[in-house]
Amino acid sequence: MIDFWFSIGSTYSYLSVMRLADIQAETGIEFRWRPFNVRSIMIEMDNIPFARKPAKAAYMWRDIERRAAMYGMVPKLPAPYPLAELERANRVAVIAAREGWCEAYARESYRRWFELGEPAGSEPNISASIEKAGREPEPILRQADSDAAKADLAVATEQAKALGIFGSPSFLVDGEVFWGDDRLNDAMRWLRQIESGPPD
Repeated sequence: MIDFWFSIGSTYSYLSVMRLADIQAETGIEFRWRPFNVRSIMIEMDNIPFARKPAKAAYMWRDIERRAAMYGMVPKLPAPYPLAELERANRVAVIAAREGWCEAYARESYRRWFELGEPAGSEPNISASIEKAGREPEPILRQADSDAAKADLAVATEQAKALGIFGSPSFLVDGEVFWGDDRLNDAMRWLRQIESGPPD
């Protein structure tokens, strides 16, 4: 199993979120979805990657567009960014991960954000994404806005930091961190190497 650490609000995570189901079906590798607050970690590191950096931001959107095309995805870019409600989106994701519907929620959040232009975490995206995952939005949003949910997201973020995770998406395999959508294949190869055992 690979732990998939992601934060709704990370642009490059779109590329991973939208294809993990197909990869799991093709390879049999299971992914455990682990949401956290990447913004909190990046602020702590004084790492604001694209704000006030127009050339880097333009490169990011073109890079995502190229990679999406290779995967057969059709986002409408640039998507709204940054997200005003990043934390709310991820508080819902933490609840969803605990209850077993995180993947469906995250996929719909990103689909609506990158393909329909609806910012994740805000309406109408957040309610529609919860509904798509088979839950009633109103009680989930009440829960997500509670102090307990805010604490749960903070705990998840501290867990990510303790593992050496500093960006989204990240893939954790037996304590090894692979950062970025472009490192997913490396993470899978590492897992296969572990599973096959030492050479004879």
